[in-house]
Amino acid sequence: MNPILRNVLAVIAGVVVGSAVNMGIIQISGHVIPPPEGLIPGDMESLKEHMPNFGLEQFIMPFLAHALGTLVGAWLTAMIAASHQMKLALGIGAWFLLGGIAVSFMLPAPVWFSAIDIILSYLPMGYLGWKLAGGR
Repeated sequence: MNPILRNVLAVIAGVVVGSAVNMGIIQISGHVIPPPEGLIPGDMESLKEHMPNFGLEQFIMPFLAHALGTLVGAWLTAMIAASHQMKLALGIGAWFLLGGIAVSFMLPAPVWFSAIDIILSYLPMGYLGWKLAGGR
């Protein structure tokens, strides 16, 4: 297979699978850690309204979703890519970082959570995904 085509497909696969992991964790999070009373899952207005009532426990699953989605996407990209595995894995981290920054502007999460999420969930997980894929 053409190496450029393989790299493009690796990035697409990383974004799709990483997003699926992220959304899967978010979907099960309400069953693992109960949301505040009255929250309508998936409704941005409800999230904005109830975010001040979130305890630390309600922020654990979103952090894990962001971190593990990025990790899996970067790992898959590095496994499939024909070349430039580290750059492409970090590109997956940057892609999800852009999404994380956008969400931090849309939802009134506490500054501490936004900072931890942005600093630890994306580029470090992209790098770790590359390392787990055998990066040297």
